[in-house]
Amino acid sequence: MTNNKKIKVLVIDDSAFMRKTLSFMLESAGDIEVVAAAKNGLEGYELIKTHQPDIVTLDFEMPGMNGLETLDKIMKDNPVPVLMVSSFTTEGAEITIKALSLGAVDFLPKEPTSVSSGIMKIKDELIDKIRNIYKQTSIATRLRRISNITIGEKKPNKVKTQLQNWFPAFDIRAILIGISTGGPLSLQKVIPHLHPHLPVPVVVVQHMPPMFTNSLAERLNKLSELTVKEASDNDLLEPSKVYLAPGGKHLLVSQNSGRVSLKISETPDNTLYRPCVDVTLNSMIDVFGKTVLPIIMTGMGKDGLEAVKGLKQIGGYALAQDEESSVVYGMPKAIADNNLADLILPLDKIAHQINKIFKYEYSYAGNVV
Repeated sequence: MTNNKKIKVLVIDDSAFMRKTLSFMLESAGDIEVVAAAKNGLEGYELIKTHQPDIVTLDFEMPGMNGLETLDKIMKDNPVPVLMVSSFTTEGAEITIKALSLGAVDFLPKEPTSVSSGIMKIKDELIDKIRNIYKQTSIATRLRRISNITIGEKKPNKVKTQLQNWFPAFDIRAILIGISTGGPLSLQKVIPHLHPHLPVPVVVVQHMPPMFTNSLAERLNKLSELTVKEASDNDLLEPSKVYLAPGGKHLLVSQNSGRVSLKISETPDNTLYRPCVDVTLNSMIDVFGKTVLPIIMTGMGKDGLEAVKGLKQIGGYALAQDEESSVVYGMPKAIADNNLADLILPLDKIAHQINKIFKYEYSYAGNVV
């Protein structure tokens, strides 16, 4: 931190041990102050109004108003960035995806070991996440606005803008979406609105640990009429399907005897992220050349930048999400700042633009509820 202002954090957890431990870890950073700690959701909700924290950490399992109910009330009545603290289990993953879809900024997975032995392992990640969230301006307002975005119905979109008249000069054969923080909420505003007969495959690289990507894929599949699945080794890449890179692994695209398939890999092992947008996009460029279209969306850092540079050098195109609709304007900012984006689009126009490239004139309503 470059000034003396500390990041104000409110901890909500029904475990006295967790409240004490999280508070100790956060305040050990020096630039973070725990302004209050609440033992349940209702108490936490009231303390938010009193202390006006910059960020809230929120547990799931609590008596009375649980984590999801608390999050929903916070986002509707007094939006503030929320970091969920979740268990690293299948059930925990499903609840986490619901929380991220309700507007939680990010989450911190806990290993299913004994609390006392496992909790200190998350200290550095917890502090890093708090600091990175704090750096984002107007994040609570953005989350609330993004949550309320609705996309067009099954009819021609009457809004005509200069951006929507853009078309690539050659046929697009595959799409890659690179996304990180804010992804689950934002993907719900894109994937379910893609036309069910989209003539190309869509590969999504969402930064997430193992187990959580499968829950996200299942949720998006329920909301969509095209098939959404977590990618598996040797999956054939087919039109009208969306493949989500599995958390903690790289997703590679390869071609053999005219068949394009997917490979799940532990390597390269020196990347900052796994899955990594650069790794997946480079493998897609090897197969599809300039006819792969990357769309870089909300997320911290600049993953995807180097691969997009390579794609542009061979005559390809790239799209980026705009700052106003990004939960975190990092990854798309890197594309925009390097003048690599052929279009910079708000979240509610991304699905419409994809459909329009393939001559579909509307943003498909899908099964969105």
